[in-house]
Amino acid sequence: MAKLWDKGFDNDAKIDAFTVGMDRELDLQLAPCDIMGTMAHITMLSSVGLLPKDDLNKLLPELKSLYRSACNGDFVIEDDVEDVHSQVELMLTRKLGDLGKKVHTGRSRNDQVLVDLKLFSRAALMKTVGKVKRLFDLLQTRSEECKDILIPGYTHLQVAMPSSFGLWFGAYAESLTADMSVLKAAWEVTNRNPLGSAAGYGSSAPLDRTMTTRLLGFADLDYNVVYAQMGRGKTERIIASAYGAVAETLGRLAFDCCMYASQNFGFIHLPDRMTTGSSIMPHKKNPDVFELVRAHCNRISGIQNTIRLITTNLPSGYFRDMQLIKEVFIPMFKEMDDCLDITAYAVERMEVEKDIMDDPKYRLAFTVEEVNRLVAEGVPFRDAYRQVGIAVQNGEFEYSGTLHHTHEGSIGNLCNDKISERMDSLMAEFGFEQVKEAVRRLTEQD
Repeated sequence: MAKLWDKGFDNDAKIDAFTVGMDRELDLQLAPCDIMGTMAHITMLSSVGLLPKDDLNKLLPELKSLYRSACNGDFVIEDDVEDVHSQVELMLTRKLGDLGKKVHTGRSRNDQVLVDLKLFSRAALMKTVGKVKRLFDLLQTRSEECKDILIPGYTHLQVAMPSSFGLWFGAYAESLTADMSVLKAAWEVTNRNPLGSAAGYGSSAPLDRTMTTRLLGFADLDYNVVYAQMGRGKTERIIASAYGAVAETLGRLAFDCCMYASQNFGFIHLPDRMTTGSSIMPHKKNPDVFELVRAHCNRISGIQNTIRLITTNLPSGYFRDMQLIKEVFIPMFKEMDDCLDITAYAVERMEVEKDIMDDPKYRLAFTVEEVNRLVAEGVPFRDAYRQVGIAVQNGEFEYSGTLHHTHEGSIGNLCNDKISERMDSLMAEFGFEQVKEAVRRLTEQD
């Protein structure tokens, strides 16, 4: 089959196979986005007089039909077709003849893939943000449920001071608010329209880029056409960095869960059905779910560096190097979403031990409580510190008081309501409804 860039000679089969790479497989996931971008583009072409209204009225129903097919998983990129852009144009031409060849006016495959990746990433971000919020809500719920259950806090993996499950669950909830701020920044970069930058230098066609921005529900434009092309790789790296932030939170939580579930700690327990066994040791109940979350999250954290290595030192303009970014970028979204889902599933069902601090080995966690008690009685801090230290050295330290942690964010004052307010404020700033409404208007059947 002739390619979009066909000039009348056959391409070398080995070169063709190598340069196409995994595009056909990965582009299937971009197909709804490519079709949606084409609908917006030809609607704009008609408005500026480059496509007769009658032609638009014939093209749009076919594109909407293709869009539904792609959303349902029925869209196929044929073996001898180079990519999704070629397949869409081929199917339109088969159905409508030469009319199908008009949809590429004022475009390059360069800005097509740019807008495809932006639309794909935007939809994926919306999904991930929802899953982060679900895990946040669960951690907040568990924090409130367990706020009075004490556990030892550690520094250097040595028993340090009293903590609580409320403080522990709540810490990871607040960490997700920081991650949500980073996701919000990635969303702002993603939600800008590159369509109309063509091959990276614009077009002499009188394109209305503001119109396609509105039709596709973007918040704004990538204005400079050279920058729009430079945004390929940069946008993916920014998104991958945001996903790396979420992955860091999940990976750290997973490590804690692996450690706390071990016999040496015994702070938490997974239901037997959620653990795995050993082929040789009959007693084993392994927290493989958290070990794999940790490994997946480590891999996700490295994606931004892989993208950086692909794009480092490239000059302005488009280069085929960018194609390889898809191979690490597109699968990232599902990998992250799967980790969020399974973490929420496990955290919701894990059981916590209630009398951990009754064990004498944790009594030294209360040394600072005793120091502060003495200080409250008028003993200078340094003297109180030394007095308690000597008692510890002599094996004479005991503590039987109650905890009085009242400041913001401490055991007795978790401030979960304030943390929830911060998360709610962040969620309100995304503007998902505007995007969903634009997509609905563009793609719905007449």
